[in-house]
Amino acid sequence: MHNNVTTRFTILVADDHQDILDFLADDLGEHYDVVKANNGQEVLDFIVTQHVDLIVSDIMMPYVDGYELCTRLKENLSYSHIPFIMLTAKNNLQSKIEGLKYGADAYIEKPFSPSFLQAQIDSLLRNRQHVREHYSKSPLVPLNSIALNKADQAFLEKLNTLIIENISEQGLCVDMLADHMHMSRPTLYRKIKGISNLSPNELINITRLKKAADLLIEGELKIYEISTTVGFNSSSHFTRNFQKQFGVSPKEYADSKVK
Repeated sequence: MHNNVTTRFTILVADDHQDILDFLADDLGEHYDVVKANNGQEVLDFIVTQHVDLIVSDIMMPYVDGYELCTRLKENLSYSHIPFIMLTAKNNLQSKIEGLKYGADAYIEKPFSPSFLQAQIDSLLRNRQHVREHYSKSPLVPLNSIALNKADQAFLEKLNTLIIENISEQGLCVDMLADHMHMSRPTLYRKIKGISNLSPNELINITRLKKAADLLIEGELKIYEISTTVGFNSSSHFTRNFQKQFGVSPKEYADSKVK
């Protein structure tokens, strides 16, 4: 993965052994911005206000251990999308099953090679990027395709329905979505950004364009009618947006789909 300055991911590492923490932070720091935590409670306190792309956590920690941390993150809609790698000294099958049961995305036994951890992190982040890009560039791929678990799938389906129900409204905005989703505006913003790498307004725009793609395939409305239906103030504005997002004009797209 190309990690230049503009795309450095933030990795939060939690372990109650300071030497392990320093070692991991030092090693991962070449590729990522690393934040250190000594226990699960510090992780929970940090992510309330700060964006994190992935969490690496030991199991055995005071206050809030790795199992409880993972459970609390995966059960909380604000954080359920954050990939979670569990580290453990236990090497029996039962503890692996436990880790996955709690919702961990990957499981690594100590001792491990730093390059193996790096590969796991890379894999999780790259897969996530591919899924997001496929959604953004493909007119017919649904929003819930970017969900990596059931909680996120339910969230995205509710969000998508809400946007579709109000799609002809040019004034459809984050405040209205936050109100209907029963989330604060900052929480909704962080959740949408974390799960899709889009701002809420970008997500609304793409949802409008995807709905337009459906209508173009149906072939019953003219382009200017579709433009109004999905909430654009002019068909030229709509056409420019569609071309920029999907790489083809609405007319070319409709023509390519004619049976």
